[in-house]
Amino acid sequence: LPSPPQGYYTSRGGIGESGDFITSPEISQVFGELIGIWYISEWIATGKPKAFQLVELGPGRGTLTDDILRVFKQLASLLSKCDVSIHLVEVSPKLSEIQALMLTGGKVQSNPEDKSAYMKGISKTGIPISWYRDIQDVPPGYSFYLAHEFFDALPIHKFQRTEKGWREVLVDIDPDVPDQLRFVLSPSSTPATENFIQPEETRDHVEVCPEAGVIIQSLACRIEKDGGAALIADYGHDGTKTDTFRGFRNHKLHHVLRAPGTADLTADVDFSYLRKMTLGRTATLGPIKQRDFLKNMGIDLRVQVLLQNSHDTATHEQLLHSYDMLMNPKKMGDCFNFFALLPHHRLVHPDKKHKPESKSPLPPVAGFDELLLK
Repeated sequence: LPSPPQGYYTSRGGIGESGDFITSPEISQVFGELIGIWYISEWIATGKPKAFQLVELGPGRGTLTDDILRVFKQLASLLSKCDVSIHLVEVSPKLSEIQALMLTGGKVQSNPEDKSAYMKGISKTGIPISWYRDIQDVPPGYSFYLAHEFFDALPIHKFQRTEKGWREVLVDIDPDVPDQLRFVLSPSSTPATENFIQPEETRDHVEVCPEAGVIIQSLACRIEKDGGAALIADYGHDGTKTDTFRGFRNHKLHHVLRAPGTADLTADVDFSYLRKMTLGRTATLGPIKQRDFLKNMGIDLRVQVLLQNSHDTATHEQLLHSYDMLMNPKKMGDCFNFFALLPHHRLVHPDKKHKPESKSPLPPVAGFDELLLK
């Protein structure tokens, strides 16, 4: 997907109705607003630190960050004493240009000599934004991480259980059809088979994303050391699914081996693997269904307010249509999940074991607990 010059994200990157796939932030502004509120809620729950970084991995067209920045602007009085900055991890030159245009109006400066941030700018709301190619380049500090439809686009290894043991699924050229690729099984065990298959595995077909494991370890280390939280929203399962690798082109399923570089490729995220790869450095919450998370975040109330404030039929219909897309179990409501990484002390008081009565109860984690609206 990201490989220059023919990779999908470097040459096409078709997000939106005119592209190959559509994401929740493109469907409704409410989605991004509620995620913005989630971060503010966590910031308050951890005592309103004097500064925080919002770090988004794979920000697409920048729509989600734009919606979050609008929430930050609306709550400017609450954040007035907090130093907020935005850090975008993006490998696609094409997408970073689109993000810069949306978030800053195109007012950015390239930093070719800077080894970390390759571009910098100021958002339309006055918040500094930096772009990076790798999460390791993002400066340390109290940070909120966001990965929306990011992990599903990372490369996977596929494995098949056979009578002779586990075999890796590889890609080969089809000798019978010119210029056509095909899947084959490795003739013997491969290094990936030895390293990535868990001894207790019960499924017959497994997909493993080592890069996701490396990134989760990095996030968990950063959160353990500097505080903050990570919110991950993606297609996924909790270690139950098998063959989920697929392609999308013009909003329709597309064979993954046909015309490489012209379609979006995706595989469901295995949240049980992500949980394992935190190595216990952080607490984890979820995965929970998107419709449950958004309901807990107060989507019904927000849409109700927007409906009351809009007076034309087209806006009404659009609001109801987008709500249905996000919440309907047969659409996005059940296939997307939310998963969070939080410091252990966010969920358990350090001295709870010794003096259980000495501390006030911890505030609930928005989205993962049902909140009573006051």
